Amino acid sequence: MKKLSILSQTFGSYIRSLRIKNNIGQRELAKKIGVAPSYLNDMEKNKRTAPRTDLIKKLSIILKADLDLLNDLAGNSKKTIAPDVVDYIENNPKIVSLLRAVKNSELSDDEIANIEKKINESTTKVLIVAAGLGSRLKGHTENLPKCMLDFGGKTLLERQLSVYRNCGIDNISVVRGYKKNKINYKNIKYLDNKDYEKNNILNSIFYGEKVINGNIIIAYSDILFESSVVQRLLDSDHDVSVVVDIDWRGYYVGRKDHPIEEAENVIFNSNNEVVKIGKIATEKEEVHGEFIGMMKLTHRGSEIFKQNFHRVKKLYWNKPFQRAKTFQTAYLTDMIQELVDIGIKVHCVIIERGWKEIDTVEDYQKALKEFKQ
Repeated sequence: MKKLSILSQTFGSYIRSLRIKNNIGQRELAKKIGVAPSYLNDMEKNKRTAPRTDLIKKLSIILKADLDLLNDLAGNSKKTIAPDVVDYIENNPKIVSLLRAVKNSELSDDEIANIEKKINESTTKVLIVAAGLGSRLKGHTENLPKCMLDFGGKTLLERQLSVYRNCGIDNISVVRGYKKNKINYKNIKYLDNKDYEKNNILNSIFYGEKVINGNIIIAYSDILFESSVVQRLLDSDHDVSVVVDIDWRGYYVGRKDHPIEEAENVIFNSNNEVVKIGKIATEKEEVHGEFIGMMKLTHRGSEIFKQNFHRVKKLYWNKPFQRAKTFQTAYLTDMIQELVDIGIKVHCVIIERGWKEIDTVEDYQKALKEFKQ
């Protein structure tokens, strides 16, 4: 209903309302999107038709608006379909025959929604971050990355790949670093972090920046997880989603080498949106769950993630950033907290168990025993 009420507005009036809501002046917004203030003023007063798709994309990111919704409003203002769809059809003539097939088949709304869901799932990619030293695993990772540790005849990474593929995801990339030549599976795209000894997981992720677009899952390489966890994440249509285990405390019972204080905890609100994330002081605040090291971005979420990474990189290089001593040593959770702090909604996909972290010798030995049982 909310989307329908918004679609009753004009493109210009909606842009103006978003600009005011975000406390951005007209001149400031015009400068950010690269147009004259008079152009933006005319647009907001509906004296101009909606702008090009590249400007709509910029407005979506700056004003924290749904890109598809802005395109739909732009199409309404021109009394035609959304401009991003027009651009796509013009650049892909074969799509016309597909659209005719859909029209002639007289599919129901539910059938069309199901097709859309399957397309989104089939086009989702995965970026696995596997560049770290794995120093807590001591002798086990002396000659290989920890994602290559054996678990019942298969490496940790092999088990991850199998789960993703069982969920219909074949487009998988891996950021390598330490002992990179040990990771060499077929049909995987590799991106190498040459500075893995100097930086942490956030900067490692951005060695894979060229694949961060569209729908993408970004995940740690040192976790075992069930297919149901990935499927729950795929079902989320939020721009930025993180997987949070609310039954997490039991994992730390008897876990001596990885104390509970080091958990990447999450506090979320009644809408399951992140309020705080990271190594939160558990004795001071009541946490709701643990971030398992897996997130999903939509096409808009990917743009938000990349734009803000480069913004904070310029501001905090060699300086403290969130909970990190320097930007170079920042965790993924530091970047997620930054998004929350600037008003980006980060949705929690709630799970109860179904995963396991392999961070220490103790974790590895315990997991091996479970595989043998």
